[in-house]
Amino acid sequence: MFGFMKRKVREVYAPVDGQVVALESVDDEVFSQKMVGDGVAIVPMSGNFTAPIDGVVSKIFSTNHAYSIKSDKDLEVMVHIGLETVALKGEGFTRIASEGDKVKAGDVIIEADLNYIREHAKDIITPILISDESDVKEIIKKYTIYKEGDKIMEVK
Repeated sequence: MFGFMKRKVREVYAPVDGQVVALESVDDEVFSQKMVGDGVAIVPMSGNFTAPIDGVVSKIFSTNHAYSIKSDKDLEVMVHIGLETVALKGEGFTRIASEGDKVKAGDVIIEADLNYIREHAKDIITPILISDESDVKEIIKKYTIYKEGDKIMEVK
């Protein structure tokens, strides 16, 4: 009655400039079938990949192709830069942040050379996933062209 039990909406922001598309359209079953979480994908137009939420960098893969940010609001978001980019063994990626760093949405985590990735990986499309461990009832997704820092999802 006073909203005490109402779930607070958690916002997820674009980690990079680009076109947001449905996760189901990603040409990789692991992502399109939501095997590692639900979310959206973005076709990046710049190489600075930022934190999509405020929180702590909970994981950066050794190859720097993917990272996760965990908030204090029971939400963890993973950004996976490109498809089959683990095979690049870190080439084309520069780590800016470190695991354990406290970050704000918009802080740069990884710089990526999109031209290199386009030439050497399957695709530059970047899934942005809400981890299965997150407390989620509903994800409201927004599809259009966004600038880094624009809201792309609301998680309830």
